[in-house]
Amino acid sequence: MKYFFINIALFFSLVCFSQNEQLAQYYFEKGDFEKAKISFEELLKTTPQNYLYFTRIVDCYQQLQDFAASEKLIKERLDKYKQGSLLVELGYNFQLQKNEASAKKYYDEAIERIKKNPNEVYGIANSFERKVLLAYALKSYQTATTLEPKYNFNYQIALLYGQLGNTEMMISTFLDEAFANPQNTIQIQNQLARFMVEEGDEKFNETLRKALITRAQKNQDVFWNEYLSWYYVQQKEFGKAFVQEKAVYKRNPESLSSIVNLGQLAIEEDDAEAAKEILGFVLENTKDLELLIQANSYLMEMKIDKAQEKDFAAIDSELKGLLKEYEISPISLSLQLIQAHFVAFNLKKPEEAKAIIKKTLELQLNDYEAADAKMELADILLFEEKFNQALIYYSQIEENLKNDEVAHEASLKAAKTSYFQGDFVWALKQFKELKSASTQLIANDALEYFLLINDNTVADSTQTALKQFAKGDYLLYQNRNPEAIAQFQAILKSFKGQQIVTVTLLRLGKIYEKQGEYNLALSQYQNIIDNHADGIYIDEALYFSADIYNNKLQDHEKAKPLYEKIIFSHQDSIYFVDARKEYRQLRGDKNL
Repeated sequence: MKYFFINIALFFSLVCFSQNEQLAQYYFEKGDFEKAKISFEELLKTTPQNYLYFTRIVDCYQQLQDFAASEKLIKERLDKYKQGSLLVELGYNFQLQKNEASAKKYYDEAIERIKKNPNEVYGIANSFERKVLLAYALKSYQTATTLEPKYNFNYQIALLYGQLGNTEMMISTFLDEAFANPQNTIQIQNQLARFMVEEGDEKFNETLRKALITRAQKNQDVFWNEYLSWYYVQQKEFGKAFVQEKAVYKRNPESLSSIVNLGQLAIEEDDAEAAKEILGFVLENTKDLELLIQANSYLMEMKIDKAQEKDFAAIDSELKGLLKEYEISPISLSLQLIQAHFVAFNLKKPEEAKAIIKKTLELQLNDYEAADAKMELADILLFEEKFNQALIYYSQIEENLKNDEVAHEASLKAAKTSYFQGDFVWALKQFKELKSASTQLIANDALEYFLLINDNTVADSTQTALKQFAKGDYLLYQNRNPEAIAQFQAILKSFKGQQIVTVTLLRLGKIYEKQGEYNLALSQYQNIIDNHADGIYIDEALYFSADIYNNKLQDHEKAKPLYEKIIFSHQDSIYFVDARKEYRQLRGDKNL
């Protein structure tokens, strides 16, 4: 019983201590430094060794302009604990008083401490970094590594070079570190990619490219070919990345999987020419059944995506030929699902498509393969307007693969099914939950539909226009584009001046764009730009227009002002980063 009461007492004392710490931090963040100082002083009495509480008290004194008190406190702790990082604190205290000479004296003393004991670099360099004294932090790491070569601070040093604006040394240090310690490659590439996309400019990208090429020429290690491939993928130059991947394969012809993945990336970025070349190389250079099927699957999806009705017979014949060659088995699942989808959505033969899937489901499939087959079957049932049957299969997938990405995809499709049916209350609830999905594409899709339903319900409580719009979306789902266009055009006539008009124009623009009718697409987007500039779809209209001018019509002068509008007026747009990158390339602007 005695121990029970002791434990209870300890528990409440810890709770009380935690609350006092939160209160002290609250005062500090609020800017009430007098109260924060008193609170942190009480905490420091309880745990005198706590460095955070000490620095908070120093910060409070400095905010209150009581530099004498902070100097006294720092010196007392320096005498007691002999920590080199306190010399940085002392120097910074003088720097705040514009006493640069005294500040430099203590900063130099801190560097001298590292020379005497390199182990002190951790605390001292960290203190310099926290005070944004980057040159001194860099000198700290360099001093320690000169004395103790076993220390490796290349990553920290490279970051500091970048923060100091010396991008050439940052790149050089990062690349040296990546080659010496390949396990750090992904972490380093993430930092380089941030500079390439978010903070860098064309000069930075060119410096990185030249550094990689120089290393590849001096050192024939495939590491540099792989790194160059990564670089070109970041630039979406898949043909150049392929050249590097071929060089890797010729020296290490064990697997073509990285080349297949490159082909998939090229498809996703709509670089059909590069994708065909890459996947063609795979087909010519492997006998691996899985890779052959994977490459053929990607190629067939590309053909179907761009196909016109006159191409359907040839595609149908080719799919049958591939499945005859590779046989019906779990390994050829992707081709079976492509065939079923094509038969239903393009040839408009859903019964025949369902028969293909039902035969597939008789195979020995794992949970994920079965989920893929059931997903396709549900999609076909939805195509047939058998909404409830489709929902049953989507629900089965959600139940069998709870919290998995595939389950989230099934949830999204179930929500769209409810939306197509006009059950907007239930659909809205599902889309709201999926907005926070871990997969960005699913989250973005869910957000789009959530806003669509929510905005048009607020604007029209009867949801009359929304029901007509959902009907148009369902026609699109069924691949009945001419009827979908007619439906959306009817909405524009019937609901002039209403909320639904802007998103209807956007839908029409995307349909025309996919059909290659770029001028018609541009006219829809221009309508949004001219008449609905204060709406939520303005950034999409600007970006889609710019993309057509820049990449489809090659009219770069018309693309520039559209990208510029996104950069300066829509910084919160998901298209901001891409717009800035394209604009830089068009203008060669290094400072934007």
